[in-house]
Parts: sequence; structure tokens; C-alpha cells
Amino acid sequence: MTDLASVARRSPFIVVAATAFAVMALAQIWIPLTSDRAGPTVIVVVAAAVATWGFTSSAWGPRRAALALAWVGVATLVVERVGVATGWPFGSYRYTGVLQPAVWHVPVIVPLAWFALGIPAREVANRLLSDRAPRVVAAACALTAWDLFLDPQMVREGYWHWNGQGAWRGVPLSNFAGWLAVSLAVLVVVDLIAPVGPPTPSGLPLVAVYSWWAVMETIGFVAFFGDATVGLVGGLAMGAPTLLVWRRLASRRWSRPAVPRVPGRRRVADG
Repeated sequence: MTDLASVARRSPFIVVAATAFAVMALAQIWIPLTSDRAGPTVIVVVAAAVATWGFTSSAWGPRRAALALAWVGVATLVVERVGVATGWPFGSYRYTGVLQPAVWHVPVIVPLAWFALGIPAREVANRLLSDRAPRVVAAACALTAWDLFLDPQMVREGYWHWNGQGAWRGVPLSNFAGWLAVSLAVLVVVDLIAPVGPPTPSGLPLVAVYSWWAVMETIGFVAFFGDATVGLVGGLAMGAPTLLVWRRLASRRWSRPAVPRVPGRRRVADG
């Protein structure tokens, strides 16, 4: 209890984020066990956004986290509204009204979802690439990889509908091109908002968030949603950056030089 209180005093955002993450995880487990999935879906996305906001506040500071949330939320809401009205840049689609509340005929959880996975995707890329341009491209690809899971699942649940039949489980390939373009535009600003400098341990929870989604989406499609193809393709797409970043972290951990021993002196660990 003393340790938990100490953590809460040092970073209350971590406590909020960890609690939201636990709610998100439980709601994800709930989804395949119920026939009415709209409620748990809303809970998952809202909790995921709160978890990402909390971990980002702890890693970047609350001001930067608030700026990132505001930018991603407003920018993607506008893009989604334009997409519904014009079919650009994703293709021709419409929301069915199942997910509520909505603003401009766009469910509120949609821009929250962009934020919830967009910041973790950027953090994964930040640990793999130091230069801005390739980092933003990698982050955009990591975020677009998530949509290989997201769109097929949301379409099959009846949350939105594509006009015409697309090549990927009814989703047109233009959608993924649009996702990549929007991700690039959104994440280049996020990268400017993020702190300057090498990655720090405080950002690791965001890497864990992305990794969690990669694993849970793969398990969900293979074991519960009955679509191993989506599970395999999406799992490979999200799994590649996930494995690369954890491999990088592990190699740095084990490659740290040993503390040299000074002759004639004993280390505390030696007893």
C-alpha cells in the first residue's frame, strides 16, 4: 500500500491510466461474450483514450498530452466529417447511428480511437527511428496497420457501412490509403508536440498499449470472431513493429556494460 501511495503521489496520471487500461481490458474480454456489443465497444474506446492520455501526461507532461488530444481529436473529427460528406479521402461510407453520442454524424469514439492508438504508434516508432521523417512514416504505418483489424470488425458489427464491396472484407483499399495519408498529417504534428530528445522509460507504457492491442486483436479474430485471415494479416502488420521495438529494448537491456570491479573493494551485492 505504501508503494502504491508513493506512485500515486509521484504521478497520479499513471494511476488514472492504469485504472482505465484495466477497464479497457475487461471490456475487450466482454465483447465476444455478448451479442449487444455497442456498449462494451464504447467503453473500450473511451477507456483506451483515457489510458493513452494518462500515460502520455506522465511521459510528456499534461500540457503536451492535452495539446495532442485536442489536435488529434479535432483534426480527425473534421476529416471523418468530410469523409462522410464527400467520400474523400477514405471512400464512400456512412455511420449507421448505432454508436452514440455523435457529432456531425460522426460517433465521438471515432476521434478518440485515433488518439488512443495514434500516440502509442508514434511512441513505438520513436524507439525505432531517431530522424523525424522516417519516424512519422513508420508511426503512420503502425497506426494504419491497426485498421486492418478495426474496419472489418466495425463493418461486421454494423457500426458503419461502405457503399459497394471492397477488397478487404468489404472495405475498399482506398480506405487504407486514406488512413495512411491522414495518419501522416496528424502524426507529423503530434511529433512536433512530443518532447525533444531520446526516448525515456516513462514512454514504455505507451509501447505496451500498442503491443496489447496487437495481441488482443489477433487473438480476437483467430479465436472468437472466426476470421483467421484477418487475424493473421493484421497480426503480422501490427506484430512487426511490436516485435522490433521489444527486440530493440531487450538488446539494449542486455548489452549494457557491466559495472567494473575495483580491485581491493567489495560491492554491496557481493555481500
